Amino acid sequence: MITVGVDLAAEPKKTAIAVVQWVGSTATVRHLQLGVTDPEIVELSVDAAKVGIDCAFGWPDEFVEFVAAHSRGEVAPRELAGADWRRRLAYRDTDRFVREKVGRWPLSVSTDRLGLTAMHCAELLAAFERHGHVIVDRSGEGRFAEVYPAAALRFWGVAVDGYKTDPPARAAATANLRAAAPWLDLGDDHLGLMATSDDAFDAVVAALISRASAQGTTWGIPEQSRERATREGWMALPSLPIGTLIDS
Repeated sequence: MITVGVDLAAEPKKTAIAVVQWVGSTATVRHLQLGVTDPEIVELSVDAAKVGIDCAFGWPDEFVEFVAAHSRGEVAPRELAGADWRRRLAYRDTDRFVREKVGRWPLSVSTDRLGLTAMHCAELLAAFERHGHVIVDRSGEGRFAEVYPAAALRFWGVAVDGYKTDPPARAAATANLRAAAPWLDLGDDHLGLMATSDDAFDAVVAALISRASAQGTTWGIPEQSRERATREGWMALPSLPIGTLIDS
């Protein structure tokens, strides 16, 4: 099996892709690249059973309704007010689900620094659709999955504190991932890139989450969130230990 992980950014410079091959009890990073374009991502994903993208696939329903109504000079219907209403606009059902499972809020696609990246994600998913002539299922039940490396690592118990900004912490995070997944062959070149780039590191983790999604070892979508997930997106969050990614 081949899985792909994409750590998406607003521009190619900070976008990374990892291609991982799974054979029996081993997994090998076959390709790891920083500074990748959308056409390259599509091409490198041709043989992948699952493509995990670290970015929100959609916006909260209430936020979309609010912006559309506001542009018309209207007030969207609401049941909440004040901070509770603003929080409803900021977070999707999948964000609340992840918060419940791992005790950490994802960044808000509505209010944090994800807006431009989410727009890029919409472009990338459209490129995949043009290439494959199919509509991407935002709920993750098709070939593409929205992933959140920080939440998966937290669930798997891999310590990565400070890896986004501190090089020594990033090297330690890479070592901790190798200790948790000794069956993962990173290769010296890829290991060096992971130690210097948090984007490359996250791309590899995204590819691992893709494997869990392909196996069906991620948390399912609650029935009450299924319809929303087709619009808002849904994060594939592992439900079993990292060691279950390989065949025993």
